[in-house]
Amino acid sequence: MSEPAKTHATNGPEDGASENLERLSTHELHDRAVHRAEKHMDIMFFWSLIEMIPAAEALSGKMGEADFDVVSARGAIKDALHSGEGELAEALRPVFIEYLREHPDA
Repeated sequence: MSEPAKTHATNGPEDGASENLERLSTHELHDRAVHRAEKHMDIMFFWSLIEMIPAAEALSGKMGEADFDVVSARGAIKDALHSGEGELAEALRPVFIEYLREHPDA
């Protein structure tokens, strides 16, 4: 009689890889997430960054920069590409980790 197939409950394709993400610097998380999104033309990732940047800036104490309107979309795209720096990066760290967990090929 053959043994039943074993199943594993995991948070992603590789639980160990997910835990290793926590050990990376925020700057490296940003770089890996942005590189993966650029490589796969993942506009939704960049759009989610653009949407989250005002709240992340407010969290990092930059209330003046948290004011966002459509006219400043060009600046927001620049912010998204450079969101791996300083307090903004730390506020967005969970976003980078979640994205990289969803896309372990990064």
